[in-house]
Amino acid sequence: MRNRFLLSVCLVFFAFPIALAAQGTSLTIHVDQPVATVSPTLYGLMTEAINHSYDGGLYAELVSDRAIGHGFGALFHWNMVARGDSAVNLSVDETTGPSAALPRSLKVDVTAATAAAPAGVENDGFWGIAVRPHTIYSGSFYAKTDSPGVPVTVSLENDATGEVAASATVTGLTGTWQQHTYTLTTGDVPVTSNNHLILTVPRPATVWFNLISLFPPTYDGRVHGNRIGLMDLLAAMRPKFLRFPGGNYLEGRSIAERFDWKKTIGPWVDRPTHMSPWGYRSSDGMGLLEFLEWCQDLHMQPVLAVYAGYSLDHEHVNPGPGLEPYVQDVLDEIQYVTGAAETKWGAERVKDGHPEPFPLHYVEIGNEDEFDRSGSYDARFAQFYRALKAKYPEIQLIATAPVKSVTPDVLDEHFYMSAEEAFAQAHHYDSASRNGPKIFVGEWATREGDPTPNLEAALADAAWLTGLERNSDLVIMASYAPLFVNVSPGAMQWAPDLIGYNALTSYGSPSYWVQQMFSTYLGTQVVSTDLAGAAPRVFESVTRNPSVQRLYIKIVNATSETQPILIRLFGTGKMMPAATLISLSGRTPNATNSIADPRAVVPVERRIQIAGPKFQWSFAPYSVSVLDVSY
Repeated sequence: MRNRFLLSVCLVFFAFPIALAAQGTSLTIHVDQPVATVSPTLYGLMTEAINHSYDGGLYAELVSDRAIGHGFGALFHWNMVARGDSAVNLSVDETTGPSAALPRSLKVDVTAATAAAPAGVENDGFWGIAVRPHTIYSGSFYAKTDSPGVPVTVSLENDATGEVAASATVTGLTGTWQQHTYTLTTGDVPVTSNNHLILTVPRPATVWFNLISLFPPTYDGRVHGNRIGLMDLLAAMRPKFLRFPGGNYLEGRSIAERFDWKKTIGPWVDRPTHMSPWGYRSSDGMGLLEFLEWCQDLHMQPVLAVYAGYSLDHEHVNPGPGLEPYVQDVLDEIQYVTGAAETKWGAERVKDGHPEPFPLHYVEIGNEDEFDRSGSYDARFAQFYRALKAKYPEIQLIATAPVKSVTPDVLDEHFYMSAEEAFAQAHHYDSASRNGPKIFVGEWATREGDPTPNLEAALADAAWLTGLERNSDLVIMASYAPLFVNVSPGAMQWAPDLIGYNALTSYGSPSYWVQQMFSTYLGTQVVSTDLAGAAPRVFESVTRNPSVQRLYIKIVNATSETQPILIRLFGTGKMMPAATLISLSGRTPNATNSIADPRAVVPVERRIQIAGPKFQWSFAPYSVSVLDVSY
């Protein structure tokens, strides 16, 4: 993500009937005159590891730095535990680890301990560890010891009170690396995130640990899956696609730190982890297969972004022979996603636990390659394009910058705007050429509000979306960015972000609810409209679904005044006398949601009466509204 273009939209959904004569503003809708087909993939998700979006966010792992790194900060989240007269030393052992990918370990050297006064190590999680009553937590770790048979007690303990919410004892440790599993089951305990995970031993011993892990229940019960509350919020958006593994996260700061997909598949013990461009290490628990399973869980199409030879610190690979290994790597990746069990990489996917291939219709070549000062993207894209089209001609290839040597199927354009710019850009695509590639607005946002957008941003977002919707014959996909932010102190690198959360709970911003409303109430065809006499900050889009005879009228009133609009429908036949009004509103443009007040600005739905194909409605200040009309 880059600070290229600021985007802001104020959304408020509220309306009420008035018994006035026709006002100066009118919206004429020709229901029987479709002007474009709505893209079936218009609204989706873009994701990357920013603001602790994966570890400490969507990926439900509760242990921070579960894979032991090296250098300064390797033990930042690991602390000594010494009860009574016990004693322990912690260090990173650079000479032993459970695998070649993870060659080091956490050395816990207990020099004095008893059953009554054990010693060991604790982890503080991601700004705490959420604990709920009557809940089963599943854990594991790799370990070896110089004292075979020494038991390890694992427990969840409250930071403030010291009370143990759940505990288990693991036995069977030997002098060789082995994985051990455990289960922690809570009883009648308070709901709190002020907890830490403790591993202790009851006698002197040295134990080496790595990949200490703990998971709560996950969405749809997927093993090592995603956080339920966040997935519920995403599911409510009805997303049609997921662009992954991210933008800058795909590129990495350097070529060595790119998202190297082959190092993110298979057992955790074979994943070496890597540094993200946002200053913290990724566990790579959210690897290629996990992204694909995320798509499967929410019934989304994967939009696979692949590394194309450019990284953020301006390292690049010249087109030609030097780029060929990266091209082949992408061919291998597509085979992993789509290949039959008989193929080399399809067999790897089967071995990783997913026998069936995944559908794949879109592949994006790189990310924001207009920032590559070498000017090599045109030739790099062409090299990928020719190789991928030769093998997979049906896959649509997305360019991340304009190219001339070949014509991409789709061009990814990014917009980061202020509210004023977003309002001004709402008609950006109205007169755009239809002769070039289709458009994917792969990253966009109105940058107003912190850490999540306020109502002003949501109104501007809504105005922008009316333009994308009206032009969805050209704009076939759009995704807000960034998607997530951990709102805990020190967790954020970029604001605003669509969904906020901490260790315990989460919420959707006003902009989130705009996205949810626009994707929920969307027809299959754009119809002919004429908005006349409207104030500068009033916007509309109208779509219909003829198969169920539903019309979705979206009105954004980003002004401080009530806006009466005369709505005239032509070509409808007999009208139903009632409609559904979905409204999002707030008293001021600064109204917002937060952890403390997650539902200050949310949509309200009610049934209303309408007077046939010609009726007047008054739209409240600072509002976004959807009229769901049956005809």
